[in-house]
Amino acid sequence: MKTKIFITIFAIIALVSCNNSSIQKGENEEQHEHEEGVVELSKKQEKALNLELGKVQERNLTTVVKINGELSVSPSSSANITAIVGGNIKKINVFQGDKVKKGQQLVVLEHPDYIAMQEDFAVIAHNLDFLEQEYKRQKQLYEKNVGSGKDFQKAKADYNTAKAKYEGLKSRLQLLNLSPEKVKQGKISNTVNILSPINGYVSEVNIKVGTYVDAKDVILEITDNSDLHADFKVYEKDVHLIRKGQKIHFTVANNPDKEYTANVFAIGKEFEKKSRAISIHSRINETADDLIPGMYITGHLHADKKHTQALPNQAIIKKGVKSFVFILDDDEHSETKQNANHESEEKDRFKMIEVITGVSDAGYTEVHFVDEIDKNTLIVQNVAYYLLAEMGKEETEHSH
Repeated sequence: MKTKIFITIFAIIALVSCNNSSIQKGENEEQHEHEEGVVELSKKQEKALNLELGKVQERNLTTVVKINGELSVSPSSSANITAIVGGNIKKINVFQGDKVKKGQQLVVLEHPDYIAMQEDFAVIAHNLDFLEQEYKRQKQLYEKNVGSGKDFQKAKADYNTAKAKYEGLKSRLQLLNLSPEKVKQGKISNTVNILSPINGYVSEVNIKVGTYVDAKDVILEITDNSDLHADFKVYEKDVHLIRKGQKIHFTVANNPDKEYTANVFAIGKEFEKKSRAISIHSRINETADDLIPGMYITGHLHADKKHTQALPNQAIIKKGVKSFVFILDDDEHSETKQNANHESEEKDRFKMIEVITGVSDAGYTEVHFVDEIDKNTLIVQNVAYYLLAEMGKEETEHSH
């Protein structure tokens, strides 16, 4: 009887010992399986995700500066048209948006003062010949000691005065696009033509027929869009990156899907007081008839290149203010490797590690590892956010 009791007690102790050993082993396996910052994927999962592994790369990355501004034209390609002298609008030959050529008639003005100006010129022109002949005659007499000096000086003064007035009136007529030669012939016009000084488009029309305009009034504005360029603002922190010739990619606010390119040709030398930014001017490479001065534009400028280690953008995840990547945990002594033959399917372990990111360009971002890794370490190149999601699922399941 005692023997049976001893055997029974021994069996119970052995069973409890085995159970404790199994529980402890299970707990260790579960603790290892759900190690923080680690996710496991089967080969089938990796294939379905098209997961790519690769090493950190050495690349030339361009620093990208985000900028905004507006389209404009140079001062020489924009013209404010004035009447030069006051007059009434008799005829308007253009509308806003019309394309005009240099020398094309834009507006016709009329006023009685135009007639008076031409009459004055005709009188002076006809008298000038007589005064010139009288001046030459008195000069000869004076040089021969026949004429008086007083008569010579008066003839000289009259001639020079008339000549100055003649030249002044002639210039005024030419500014009004009136022919001095026709006026000499008695062909007087009561109208003057306002002509376009440049090729371009009529951007503003500020007049109506019958309106009186003064000499200083801007009646039309013309802009030559063929000289359109892109002006951007660059803030103080990025000014040191800007160089002439750098390339800019930009879009306009009303058509963000179409991208244009430009190259910097001038850089401002003075900061704007409020924004602490300078202006840069860039020449647009494409012919764009749909672009109009004043349009708001946004873009990015490609600054100096930097040779550094980089990874594809899809390899990097953000958690708060920190950045991470997943590396293949290829430890041959890991429990997953040791027990691979006892599982239905082998799994790969991926470990999340922290990185410091830098410049980004063409789908790649500069990275520096917080903890140094081996140069041959394999890194997940494309589905980092999926691994992060899977890791979150495993941690949730483990917490339950």
